[in-house]
Amino acid sequence: MVLPGIAAAVDALMRADGGRLLAHLVGAVRDFQLAEDSLQDALESALHHWSRNGLPRSPPAWVMQTARRKAIDRLRRSASFRAKSAEIAHLIDLDAHAADWTEPEPIADERLKLIFTCCHPAIDRKTAVALTLRSVCGLKTEEVADAFLDAEPAMAQRLVRARHKIAKAGITYEVPGPEHWPARLESVLAVLYLIFNEGYASSDARYIRADLCDEAIRLARLLIDLCPGEAEPEGLLALMLLHHARRAGRLGPDGGFLPLDSQDRSLWDRAEIADGVRLLEHALRRGRPGAYQLQAAIVAIHAEAPSFIETDWREIVLIYDVLIERDNNPVYRLNRAVALSFAETAAAALPLLDPLEESLGGYQPFHAAKADLLARAGRQEEARQAYTQAITLAAAPAERDFLRVKRDLI
Repeated sequence: MVLPGIAAAVDALMRADGGRLLAHLVGAVRDFQLAEDSLQDALESALHHWSRNGLPRSPPAWVMQTARRKAIDRLRRSASFRAKSAEIAHLIDLDAHAADWTEPEPIADERLKLIFTCCHPAIDRKTAVALTLRSVCGLKTEEVADAFLDAEPAMAQRLVRARHKIAKAGITYEVPGPEHWPARLESVLAVLYLIFNEGYASSDARYIRADLCDEAIRLARLLIDLCPGEAEPEGLLALMLLHHARRAGRLGPDGGFLPLDSQDRSLWDRAEIADGVRLLEHALRRGRPGAYQLQAAIVAIHAEAPSFIETDWREIVLIYDVLIERDNNPVYRLNRAVALSFAETAAAALPLLDPLEESLGGYQPFHAAKADLLARAGRQEEARQAYTQAITLAAAPAERDFLRVKRDLI
């Protein structure tokens, strides 16, 4: 019998340490599918063993050691047992030296290696990002599907095919040399930003998961060290720091979500803002302004504005124009419309949303933005309907509560 508290503990462990554990296992067994299967075996054992005997002193260490032993068992049962004898001997040696663990082993940039493995050019970019979010970050399949506005069954099949492709293609577990970075860097940057975004606006009850934000920032710093001549990693790190600097102001005393216009700017981390601006300026001086640098420039305008009303909305609109010229992304167009509503009027911005309905119909921020613009334009009943749609699509409890309050105040 599995105790409810133990099931919750295992779920929390996977959210906090699942990516680290899997990255370390992949490094040990050099087989993505074997590592995932062995980790799952270990988690199932943890559910039953811990229900009988209680939590061990270090749950991550217990799971890691058990997963290694499960991997040995799987290798011994496999048809290629003889061919895998060296791997088995290596795992047995690792297991012998880890018998007295009290803490998880330090794994340095193992997760970065796993991210580069998932982002191999043989795997399409969307699949690479999805696989990394699932495997490295411990996001559930439905959370990954939500990030891409996909159905969960379709995303599950995409992930299965990706794991098989890694095994069949013999993709190595490593950070590649500089000559291979151009083929993978764009996907790696996208992965790091999506890790950050899941922490910045998490779908779980905490809403802000600082652990994921901090991990994305740590990995971005490692990436800059690996490729110091690249501007976009600096732009991405600047973007994350400028967002993260506002974390203390994004929730009220009751834990409720606070939008930008309601935040206490004295709570923002000014040192982190300065660090982000410095990185952004350094990146822009390279003369290769990419999407992350341009987005960071927008966030810097917000971060340095004395107040919401004093924000330079026209400059933000102009930067979105540049972004849209490079990539006609519907989310960029939505954000530009919102910025235009403050630079001019909500009524002027509303027609810009109509062409976005088809592509962003399942995107909660689209309906929330539409509701706000409708309310500010005096179209109250339509605003209430849009808020209701946004509430239906909101995954985070904090966002649902905020949207309900906004709707009920109309």
